[in-house]
Amino acid sequence: MTNVLITSDSHGLTKELEEMAEKHAVDLSIHCGDSELDFDAAELSPFYKVGGNCDFDSRYPDQEVLDLNGIRFFVTHGHLHQVKGSLANLSYAAKEHEANVVCFGHTHIAGAEKIGNQLFINPGSIRMPRNRDEKTYAILSWENTDHVQVDFYTLKDGKVKDMTYQTSL
Repeated sequence: MTNVLITSDSHGLTKELEEMAEKHAVDLSIHCGDSELDFDAAELSPFYKVGGNCDFDSRYPDQEVLDLNGIRFFVTHGHLHQVKGSLANLSYAAKEHEANVVCFGHTHIAGAEKIGNQLFINPGSIRMPRNRDEKTYAILSWENTDHVQVDFYTLKDGKVKDMTYQTSL
């Protein structure tokens, strides 16, 4: 089973990032921006990371493209793709890189949705969630691309029971 931890919008939190990384045995960890930490902060060392609109260290890339066990990820914060209005610009950018999983933040709204052949994952925020009370992050799991699952977690309570999304890629 392959597992990918996805977080975003931690806005200065540090011990929570360390706790999250220690809590889960994963193959890859992704931070979708707005950490508000220096690019080389120790708390971010386990993560592939991109810059958000609140990240001012110029070493952050705007996007990352990652491949893992048959899945190509497009990772960005989302502010440069106007994700608060639509996922269309983000979808086009991901298609240019032939990515089938799109990880982003910016809205602080946790959710997973498959549109066409792309799975969009917004882990929410572990600092300031919107539309829900839970401060969330996500884990994407799969054995093969016929069955992938996104589970949302809180550091305090573990898995969010009504936030599991299953699909194929």
